[in-house]
Formats: sequence, C-alpha cells, structure tokens
Amino acid sequence: MTYTVNGNTFDAEPNPGQCLRTFLRSLGCHGVKKGCDAGDCGACTVWLDGDPVHSCITPAFRAEGRAVTTIEGLGSPQDMHPMQRQFRDGPGFQCGFCTAGMIMTAVALTDSQRQDLSRALKGNLCRCTGYRAIEDAVHGVAEIEVARPGRVIGTSVGAPAGAEVVTGRAEFTMDTAIDAMLHLKLLRSPHAHARIVSIDKTAALAVPGVHRVYTWEDVPRKRFTTAIHNDHLVDPSDTYILDDVVRFVGQRVVAVLADTVAAAEEGCRKVVVEYEVLPAVFDPEAAMADGAPQLHGSHDPFVHDPEHNILLEIHGHVGDVEAGFAEADVIHEGTYSSPRVQHAHLETHGSIAWIEDGRLHVRTSSQSPSIAKNKLGYLFDLRPDQVRVFCKRVGGAFGGKQEVITEDLVALAALDTRRPVCFEFTREEEFTTASPRHPMSLTVKLGARTDGTLTAIQVRNVSNTGAYGNHGGETLFAGGAAVACYRCANKKFDAYSVYTNSVPGGALRGYGMTQPAFAMESAMHELAVALDMDPLELRRRNIVRPGDGLVAFDDGPDDVMFGEDGLSRCIDLVDDALRRNAVEPPPGAEWLIGTGTASTLHETAPPTDHLAEAWLTLGDDGSYELAIGTVEFGEGTLTAHVQIAADRLGTTPARVRLVQSDTDRTGFDTGAFASAGLFVAGNAVLRAAEALRDRMLFLAAEHAGVDIASCAMDDTGIVCGDRRVSLSELIEVARGRGIRLTEARKAFGSPRSVVFNTHGFRIAVHRMTGEIRVLYSVHATDAGVLINPAQVRGQIEGGVAQGIGFALTENFHVDTNGVMVNPNLRNYRIPAYADIPRTEVLTVDSADSVGAMHSKGIAECCINPVAPALANALEDATGVRFRALPLTPERIYRRLIPVPVRPEPCGN
Repeated sequence: MTYTVNGNTFDAEPNPGQCLRTFLRSLGCHGVKKGCDAGDCGACTVWLDGDPVHSCITPAFRAEGRAVTTIEGLGSPQDMHPMQRQFRDGPGFQCGFCTAGMIMTAVALTDSQRQDLSRALKGNLCRCTGYRAIEDAVHGVAEIEVARPGRVIGTSVGAPAGAEVVTGRAEFTMDTAIDAMLHLKLLRSPHAHARIVSIDKTAALAVPGVHRVYTWEDVPRKRFTTAIHNDHLVDPSDTYILDDVVRFVGQRVVAVLADTVAAAEEGCRKVVVEYEVLPAVFDPEAAMADGAPQLHGSHDPFVHDPEHNILLEIHGHVGDVEAGFAEADVIHEGTYSSPRVQHAHLETHGSIAWIEDGRLHVRTSSQSPSIAKNKLGYLFDLRPDQVRVFCKRVGGAFGGKQEVITEDLVALAALDTRRPVCFEFTREEEFTTASPRHPMSLTVKLGARTDGTLTAIQVRNVSNTGAYGNHGGETLFAGGAAVACYRCANKKFDAYSVYTNSVPGGALRGYGMTQPAFAMESAMHELAVALDMDPLELRRRNIVRPGDGLVAFDDGPDDVMFGEDGLSRCIDLVDDALRRNAVEPPPGAEWLIGTGTASTLHETAPPTDHLAEAWLTLGDDGSYELAIGTVEFGEGTLTAHVQIAADRLGTTPARVRLVQSDTDRTGFDTGAFASAGLFVAGNAVLRAAEALRDRMLFLAAEHAGVDIASCAMDDTGIVCGDRRVSLSELIEVARGRGIRLTEARKAFGSPRSVVFNTHGFRIAVHRMTGEIRVLYSVHATDAGVLINPAQVRGQIEGGVAQGIGFALTENFHVDTNGVMVNPNLRNYRIPAYADIPRTEVLTVDSADSVGAMHSKGIAECCINPVAPALANALEDATGVRFRALPLTPERIYRRLIPVPVRPEPCGN
C-alpha cells in the first residue's frame, strides 16, 4: 500500500485491523496521541485529504492513496502555522496532551464554525484549561507577555516548552521507540472478593510471542503502599505487587509479557484461574457493622480496626459542642454525599523500563519520580545508585499520578528479562482500576444564634477508601479543614476511613477537602435559609480571622499561619460581582433563577514532610541551568520556577534552561502535588537563585576591586560601580580560580499558610426537564503574589471546570457486584466545551504567604467551593435541597415541586 504522510510518500503494510493512530505513531508521528481509542476525546485528530478525523477509529487501510497530515506536518517550532502560534501565545494549553488534536480541528474550521465552537469542538476534550483559553486561542487572543530582565514576577510569560507542545514535538511518556521492547498486559479479577485457588499458565505460555506469565508466586512478597508521600508511614502498607487474595473487581491477578500488545492480551485470555469467591461489602457503613466481611486480617498491623474494616479514625475538637448546641436558637443537621470521580487526565498511566549499564531505568508518567525510585529500590532490593526514574512531559495528573501503579510491573519484567518493557493503561483501566476520588458521606450539624453567630459545629465523615488504603488516611485528615473555615468556640470532627470491596480511592485535586466542602458549605446555606439571612452575610459574621484557632487533632504544634483576612475580601469581591452582573435569563416561563455561593479554606502544602532541592549553575555560554525534580503536567510550576530564577538573577526566562524530573540529573523532590511544586520547590529555586546571585556579586566585586554594595546584576553581566563585568569575563575569572559557579538549596513544606476561595453562580433551572444553565460564574481567590497572572487564571478556570463536572455531569455508575458500567469518556461525561461557562476570575493581592515571592499555590484549592455554590444556587432557584451529587437533570426534575408558570404578557 502507498501512503503519503506530511508530504512524504512511502510503501507500507498496516497490520490486519490496525487503526490509523497506532500506524502513524509507528512511523514516528508521536504528536498523534492516545486518549481513549474510542473516538471520544479527539487527541488523535489528523487530516485525511484536509478533513479532520479521529485516527483511533479510522482503519489504517482507509488512508491508502490519500494525503495524511499530522500536527508535525502543520508546522515546526521554527516555522509555525498561524494557529499553532495562536495556541502558543494564548496560551491555549496546559498539559498539552490534547493540544495537537485541538489545533488540527481548529485549523480546519470555517468562519461560520468558529462562531459556533460549542458544536465545532464537540469532538475534542480538554481536562485542563476550562476551554476559555482554547476559545481565545482559536480567535487569536493572546495573553503571553515578554519579560524584561529582572522584572519577571507578575508577567504572563509563556511556558518554556510552548513551541514544542503546539507543534507536536514535546515528548510525553510513550513518545519513544525502543528496539526489542516487550509489552505487558494484565488479567484482572472479575470478582469483588475472592481467594485464588490455582492459576494455570500453560495455554498462555503457548501463545506465540508470550515470554512470561507472572503470578503472585513470581513477585517479591513485600507489602507496600502505592500512594506517594515523603513519609511512607502515613499510608498503610497493605498492598502486594500481585496477591493471592483479590479485593475489588479489576484488581491485578496475572501479568503477561509478550512481543506485542495483541499477544499479551491473548495470553491474558488463555490464563485459567480458579477462585474461591468470598463475601463482599461495598457500603462503608455496612462494612463497619459487626459481622461484616473482613477485607484485611486481624494480623495486619496497618489497620486501625480490622474487625470493622476501619483503616483509620480521627477525632478532633475544641470546646464543648453539646453546650454549644444548647446555646443555639437554630440548629440545622443534614447528611451530604459525594461520589467517586475519575481524574480523566487524557494521558493514561504508563511506564517504560530497561536495563542500561547494569542499572534499572524507568521512564514514567508520575508526579514524583524521586519517591517512585525509592519504592522500586525497596521492592526489588536495589541501591539508590542502581535505579533511575525520570519523566518527560506528563499529560495531566490532578493527583492521579501520585501513585505507583505501573512502575513496579515494568521494573519487575525488565529486571527479569533484561529487555525493555512497556505497560500502558487503556481508558477502561483508568476508570476501573486507577484511584478515583474517595466517596464520602458527611453529617453536618450546625447551631447558631438568631444574629447568625455560630455556637457549635459538628461533623461526622465516613470515607470509602476502597479495597486498599492508598491515600485514605491523609485525605481524611485534610477534610478536617472543612470545620476550620469558620470561627466557633465549639467544634467537633469525627472521621472514619473504611475498607470496602471497591476500587481504591486516591488523590484528586482538592485532596480530601472537596467532599467536606460540599457538605459544610451546603449546610451553611441551609442554616442561612433557616435564619432568614443572606448566606454571604452569615459567612462574613463567622469567618476565621488571623489569630483564631483552627481545629486540633492532637497536642502537637501547628505550623499553619496566616496574617491577613483574605476570606472576607474574597466574599466581598464575589458579592459585588454578582450584584453588578445581572444576566438575562433564558426566554420562557419554565426557567427558575437562583444564586449560590460557597467559600473554602485550604492549606498551601501537605501536612506531611515535603522536601525539594534546586540546583542552579551559570553555564559557559552565559545561560543558566536550573535543575529541579518537579514534574510538569500542565500546572505551570516550571514556568514559575524559571521566572523566580530569572527575577533574582536579573535576567529573562529565555536565558534559564531547565533540567527537570530526572533522579540522575536533579535533586530530591517529594513531588508536584498539593501545590507544593510552587510553594516548596519554588522556595528551593528562590534560595538557590539568591545564593548564586550573591556568589556572582561577591566574585565580581572582588575582581573589580569595589564594594559589593555597588554591584548589581543585569541580563548579561554585573555592573560594579563604574565598571561592567560581563558574564563571559566572570566565567573566565571563576575558571582561573578553580571555582564552578553553581549553588544548590533545599526547602521544606513548613511553615505553611492558607488560601481562601469564594465562588458564586447565577443559574437557570428548567422546571420541567431539570436542565441547569450557568448564567454567570465568578471566582475569587486569595492568591498571594501572582508570579504569572495568565497561569493563575488558567488554573482557576480549569479547576472550576472540573468542579462543574463533579457537580453536574460525572457519574461513576457501579452495579451491585462492584463493576463500573460506564468506563469510557462517552458515558462518564467529563465536561466538553459546550458545558463550561466563562468564569470571571478575581484575585486578592495578599502578602501573608511564606511561599516563594509571597506566592500561594492555587491550582489545588480552586475546585473546592464550586459544587456547593452550584447546589446552593439550585436550592435558591427551586426551593429544593439536593444533598447528593451529581446534580443531573433526571435527579432534579423528579424532585421538583410543581411551580406555577409565570403568565406570558398579553398583547393588544
């Protein structure tokens, strides 16, 4: 067959049934991405004779004799297509995994299609941006600014990899080809709870191309936790690489290694497993009851109460809540539930491992290569110098890649066979086996006087951690911040993390606070209604202020501090915005209009030990090399790091070269999660930059014979009084003295400050169908100093979009046997362009943060107030309170009390 790809014609024969996506990637067109392999996400979009198609559902043979164009053929970093420049300058991307497909669709749009992007972009999904930036990029609206030397903070500079992302040259995890690479696939459990009686490998090993079949008897029998934290003891070591007991549908049973993916999948089908099916329990309240099936035996030292399947329980209080309720004039109590939510990052989990020079190398999609390396060393008895873990660009994460769930198996197989091994999740595996947000049920009881003063806050939180602990304990602790947002003399917080025969929960944006925020802020709105008080006024009267205690879980010191009242300023901004933006409702008497708000507090770093190290070096060419272990997956942390370094070194971001996320080439970094990439690693970069600057100034002053106080950095040298020492001259001076101009500094995640957020919605609800339309959306955040305003806006818009999905569309359906029945993007329904309104983003310029340059990480927390603000607006519109998410139309219309239809005006 003859193919023409990006203007090059050649003869090739696709494999039988091969899709165009895998065929093009085999030719080296790695800009064609795999997001779903079902035609749902658009990340694989290419042109056939100029028309965009989803290459994952297009047979390769249909491209014979036709012109195929991929993102690589549209333009290069040196010669971009105008649309590629618009996406770079928008910037119309964050992680960039969807960007190639989005651009290929956008370029092909007609003028009329550009005016109806809701329809034109319905086949392209983005999980990061919230779509506003993509819309602006399509229309040529630019936000990227050029920074002046040493005047970088507060400037919306572009991402260092921007040109590579928009031209399809940026390397993601699987964008490589290695000779003789083997492929690994998994046979997973069909049962929610069972003991493996026997496994017969015979037929699987007879499949042509199959090399190994691994069972629980073939792997190290070491307990570990897949969760990534610097202190592994905060998570239970309750997991084996492969086990002889399965505790949820989809758990690993057998790993098959073969020459091709198809052979590995066939090998999985040929394995014969005999199970002894055991009783299962899916509801956490039932799991805590006497006589419930036990998931982890009583011998397990990591389980708080194995008889009742309680991984961990925590209790914190201040004052006396019973006395507080006795003082109350009004008491409100309600139970609120939040479902599982999948991260749905478009790049699925995946890792590649190989042996080189006797060392294990792992290329992976992870938020923490440093801790992944430590776990692999522990599991396989390897010294630190025997393991290298590194990341290229990561295609979204949102906490989902704060786990080790592919690295261990590729390491096992590579160490065994001494050949390269690849393991990549399917989209279905992401939904059924990767760690979603923990379902939580929270009972909130509030007491208040008639003037709105809170007298008591009591919260009981039951969290479903699933079959394994992972992040179950830490998210439970994080949820305690729900009661910290408001001052009250009497607070009580009781929480339980409970094992069930369900997919294990994990880390997801908001990390344990999103679910409690929905409960607490919904309850506050209901209390305001009971008091006949404006909900914002109720919050104003009770918000926590500098000097107030939060909530105590133990007698240890608290390292959280804040010195400014950021929350009241956020509330005022949202209140004013809602008053001045009177949006016209949809026409017709069937629409009910409502307004809702919510506020949250979030700590700026994890409560467990977080560490980052930065290395900065002045190179021989006069540019600076910044080596940092932080991973870039669209959060923009590395852009901020470059800005911090450039600002302190008196130069521009263009002169700072990045080396990132490679344990061979960078220092230790706990990981890019919980906004610590900016808050902690940003401080390490700041300290390293200041140390290198001071060293250069000292050397230049000594060389010029002047006082150091008269020296100042500029873009290409140092001004020393009346003389200027160029960087090249300084480098020669250092070389002559045997000095290397390099500095390394560490930073820790303590002390911490807090971020406040307030969100407001005005919505219309159709009284007959239950449809919700967002008429206006506004978000205010106490962001500290804005290092990159465009990135701050983009992160908030993306977080709001995910919050809207959490509240309205994303529904994790599980049947009575524990099987997810909608494991694909088409039926799970993350928001598309048409689902997301523009959000007005407002920021409070505060300076109480101990973060780098007084900045605060805001990407984590911006999701938290979104769902309760929507639920509160829904109650305001309908008079009906919905205490369970998601707020889907079918749930809404079934509960709407018939509301009289407003009569249409009569004509004469």
